[in-house]
Amino acid sequence: MIASLSGAIVAGTSDRVVLQVGGVGFEVRVTPSTRAEIGRAGTEATLHTHLHVREDALEFYGFTAASDRDLFRLLLTASGVGPKVAMAVMGALTADEIRRAVIAEDAAALTVVPGIGTRSAQKLILELRPKLAGAEADMMGGAALSRVREALEGLGYAADEIHEVVGSLPPDAPIEDNLRMALKALGRR
Repeated sequence: MIASLSGAIVAGTSDRVVLQVGGVGFEVRVTPSTRAEIGRAGTEATLHTHLHVREDALEFYGFTAASDRDLFRLLLTASGVGPKVAMAVMGALTADEIRRAVIAEDAAALTVVPGIGTRSAQKLILELRPKLAGAEADMMGGAALSRVREALEGLGYAADEIHEVVGSLPPDAPIEDNLRMALKALGRR
């Protein structure tokens, strides 16, 4: 796989750029926000890429951050989501908004994407939530894990201890159970 491309932007539209790399011009599909971020023709840019292989075409999809590319790839794992729909999602919402909507099971937030209705949004959440759970859910401020973290801080535990223990808790378990498990784990130290 080709993980990234670096070179001069030769041409572009709102959803594509041609990146000149070693004398070869690669057409890379981008979101409008990525396009605005990387600049105009003549400037140097690095894009983290996903190469989508189809029977009749090879297409590059580019992102300024590797984490955005990884989220794009995660979206592709959902049934019925191809690169076109995944780019529509990435173009309509920021990566944080997508993660937050999936973790919070907020289907309405995903329906702002053209082509995604309520059913599609619910299906996307159902398929992606388990993949984004755990550390990602905690990072995005999963309500239950945040409350456990606050309770442990209130009891005087150090931030590094809390981070380690909370990262190992199941994000969908009740707060009381998670707090009990965290206190047991901290008590063993």
